[in-house]
Amino acid sequence: MWHLLLFLVLGATLAPGTRPERVIYLEVSENALPGTSVGFIDSESLPLFVIVPIPGTSMEADLEVIKETGEVKTKVPLDRERHPMYSLLVLPQSIRVVVNVLDENDNAPTFAVDHVDVEFPENSPRDAKRALPPAKDPDIGAYSTQRYEIMSGNHGDVFRLSQHRGRDGVLYLDLQNSGSLDREARSSYHLVIEAFDGGTPPLRALLRVNVTVQDVNDNPPTFNQTRYMASVPENATVGTPVLAVNASDADAGENGRIEYSINRRQSDREEMFRIDSQTGMVYVNKALDFESKERHELVIVARDCGAQPLEASAFLSVHVTDVNDNQPAITVIFLSDDATPKISESAQPGEFVARISVSDPDSRTEYSNATVTLAGGEGHFGLTTRDNIIYLVVVERPLDREEKPVYELSVEATDAGTPPLRAVRTFRLLVTDVNDNAPKFEQETYEAYLLEASEPGMSVLKVTATDLDEGANSAIRYSLLNTTWFAINETTGLITTVSHVDCEADPAPVLVVVATDSGRPPLSSSATVCVTIHDLNDNEPIFEKPLYNATVPEDMPVGHCFLKVGLHSLSNNARRENVRTDFGDVTSNRVTGEWRWDASHPE
Repeated sequence: MWHLLLFLVLGATLAPGTRPERVIYLEVSENALPGTSVGFIDSESLPLFVIVPIPGTSMEADLEVIKETGEVKTKVPLDRERHPMYSLLVLPQSIRVVVNVLDENDNAPTFAVDHVDVEFPENSPRDAKRALPPAKDPDIGAYSTQRYEIMSGNHGDVFRLSQHRGRDGVLYLDLQNSGSLDREARSSYHLVIEAFDGGTPPLRALLRVNVTVQDVNDNPPTFNQTRYMASVPENATVGTPVLAVNASDADAGENGRIEYSINRRQSDREEMFRIDSQTGMVYVNKALDFESKERHELVIVARDCGAQPLEASAFLSVHVTDVNDNQPAITVIFLSDDATPKISESAQPGEFVARISVSDPDSRTEYSNATVTLAGGEGHFGLTTRDNIIYLVVVERPLDREEKPVYELSVEATDAGTPPLRAVRTFRLLVTDVNDNAPKFEQETYEAYLLEASEPGMSVLKVTATDLDEGANSAIRYSLLNTTWFAINETTGLITTVSHVDCEADPAPVLVVVATDSGRPPLSSSATVCVTIHDLNDNEPIFEKPLYNATVPEDMPVGHCFLKVGLHSLSNNARRENVRTDFGDVTSNRVTGEWRWDASHPE
C-alpha cells in the first residue's frame, strides 16, 4: 500500500502546476529516550494532511509526527548502527523531512577472536611484520577504533605495533619485531594488546597474542666433558657397555637432535668399539686383548640434524684391565606400586619389599658364589633366597610408622675372587602411613565461661586435637553435635556463638566436639566442653497475683504482718531487695515479702 501511495504522491509532485518540494533536516542523538522531541515541521498550514514514510526507513516504527503541531518525536530508543537516517514526505505541502541519527560512543571495539598465535624465526630481520586481526567498532568517526597498544608481555620491548586505516574505515594492525630474537634466551612471548576508540573515556577491547620464536640452527652441540675416561675388563663380551657420552644442543627440533658417531679416520680403525647414534652409549664391538693393546683412544663426534648440520668432538680413553678388578653389581628392584623404596606400615611378616640380583662380569664361578647379606632394619627386615642369585627382602616384624618412619638398609655382595671384591648398596626405606590413629584432644573435658549478653560471633574457646598419622590421615576437621547456639571452625577448632545465648533456657550447656581425620575410612574422637553462662538481669519480676487486698484493724499493733507479697523472676540473679513500697506507715521485708504496720516510719 505504501508503495502505491508513494507512486501516487510522486506522480502528484511531478505533475504540472504542483508546488516545489522543500527539504527539512532534523537531528537526534541515538541515545535519546522515547518521547524525545526531534524538531518541528515548519509548515504554513497545519494540521498536516498526509504523512508518507519513505519505505525501508522504519519511520513508522521508530518516530511519530504530531499532525496538529508538526512536532517529530521518538517512539523507541534509536540505534544509529541499525538506522542512521529516517525520511518522510508531507503532503500536500510537498515537504520532505530527513532525520539524521547522531552517533554516540555506545559500542566498544571488538576483535573477531580473543587470541591469535603467530611465529617469528629467531633470525627474522628487524621490522619483520605479522598481520593481526583488527578491532572493529560499529561507531563512526572519533568513536571508532583509534589506536592499539601492547599492555604486557613485551619483555625487552622486542615487538612494536604498526597500524593503518583502510579504505573501509577499519584500523588495521601489524606486529613487528623491533629487536633481535633469541629462541634459546626466550622461546615465546605472551602479549596482551588493547584497542581503544576515541570516546572519553575510551572503550576498549583485548587481544592475546602468543608469539612463538622459531628455531634456526645457530648452536653447535656441546659435550659435557672434553675428555672421557673408561675401563673395561679384557674378557668383556661383545655388546658390553663401556661409557655413555653426552652432548646437548640449545636449539630445538631437528636442529637440537644429536646423533653420535666415532671418527674412524682419526681413531679406532680396527672398529673395536661402536657407539649408539641416539644414546651416546659406547659398546665393546670385538673381543679385547690386554696383552695386545691396553688403551684405546677414540674421537667421538656429536652432529645435530639441522639442514646445515653443526658438530663437535670429544675424546674417549678406554683402559683394558687384566685382573679381577670388577666388584659385584647389585640391582635392587623395589616391589611397591611405583617401584620406589617404600612399604606400608600395615605390611604383615613375610611380605616382600624388594628384589635383589647380584652380577659379576669376571666369571660365572665368582658370580654364583657371591655372598649377599642385609644390614640395618633393627630386626624388622630379613633376606631370603632359593638359588643364591635372586634375593628377596621381606618383612619379619610388624611395622609402626609413628614409631619409626624410615629405615636405612644396606645390601652387601662379596665375590669369590682373589682378593675378593665387595659392593654395598644402601637405600632408605620409607614406611608409608595407614590411618590407624584417631585424633586425640589435649583434654577430655574443657570449661568455658560466657556472658549472657555476648553478641553472635563471640569467641568461646579453642580446642585442639592432634593425629599421629600423616598427610590426609592427620588432616583434622572439627564439628559440634546438637547445638544451635554455638558453631566451630572446622579447621582451627575455634568455638563461637552463632546466636544470643539465654541463661534462663540453659545456664550450663554441655557441648560435644568431634575431631575427624580425613583418612579412608576416617577416624574420630570427641571431647566435652562445659560452658557456664553468667546471667544477665534481663527479666522483670512478676507478682504471683495481679491484685492483693488487705484489711487492717484500727488498733493494729506496730510490727504486725498484715500482708505477704510473692514474686518471681526468670533471671537467676534477681533479688527481692529490688521490691519496695510506697506507703509511709508500712515496712516491707525485701527478702520475705512481708508487709508490717509501722506507724513510726518516717515516711
